[in-house]
Amino acid sequence: MTDSRPPVENWLQLPVLRLLVGIADHGSLSAAARATGMAQSNASRSLKTLERRLGYTLVRRSTRGSTLTSEGQLTAGWARDVLAAAARFSAGTAALAAGEQDELPIGCSMTIAEYLAPTWIGAFRTVMPRAAPTLRIANSRDVVAAVVAGDVLLGFVESPDRLEGLLEETVYADELVVVVDPAHPWAADGRTIEPAELGRTQLVEREAGSGTRAALDHLVGGDRPAPVVELNSIAAVCQSVIAGLGPAVLSRLAAAGELDSGRIVEVPVAGGPLRREFRAIWTAAAEHSRAAREFLAIARGGADGPPAKNTWATS
Repeated sequence: MTDSRPPVENWLQLPVLRLLVGIADHGSLSAAARATGMAQSNASRSLKTLERRLGYTLVRRSTRGSTLTSEGQLTAGWARDVLAAAARFSAGTAALAAGEQDELPIGCSMTIAEYLAPTWIGAFRTVMPRAAPTLRIANSRDVVAAVVAGDVLLGFVESPDRLEGLLEETVYADELVVVVDPAHPWAADGRTIEPAELGRTQLVEREAGSGTRAALDHLVGGDRPAPVVELNSIAAVCQSVIAGLGPAVLSRLAAAGELDSGRIVEVPVAGGPLRREFRAIWTAAAEHSRAAREFLAIARGGADGPPAKNTWATS
């Protein structure tokens, strides 16, 4: 069958791809529009135009929000690849135009990559405009392996495991939240969940090797039942909870949008919040890179925060 559409490169615009990915990440058109800095009326119009040009529906719209169709989920995955390639193109060409390229390969686990790394990279490019940071996104286990192998200079992980042979530093204090769909029995007013009960419950979880899963094992015990389903993306976990497949435990960073929309509900944990740390990890090789030192300073203190004491040489 011949495709009668004009070549996609003649009409496709990156902002609408960011909008589509934002719907996957935040669970609503309005939240996605805010995240991309687009007026909601323009966002709705752009999305309808994209659907018309593609020839299929991307989003189901209802009074409870916007959810991606199966075609929309697949398209959002491709959109992520396009946006990542565009980011690499932008960073690479900017460095070449400056006449110098100080490469900084970074590895980040999923939550850190989605919710913290973009701000860090933006601040870093202000400090070192000629540098070219490249981001590898993987689960915590694979980020550790990439640092050990020398494939990345800096890694940022969520798992609590102590790592022999690597230097490390805590850069962010995170909180894990238990979430369910509004119809779940745990969503009743005043309900709290005991850590022991959480440890006995089948959950919707990320794949083995993810930092969130490892942190939960550390906090409530590793002898837990097999997950209801294993998924390799935060957005997929959220959508599964919304669909009623079961409870999940997510970073508050990742759950905030869906909690604000009311599509998922937080269940307090008896005894207080489940806390964990995000850590930077590196080998001695990174200490010779000014770019790595600058990036760690930003991650450690935030774009505007005061720098903490360095844990490596600054010469």
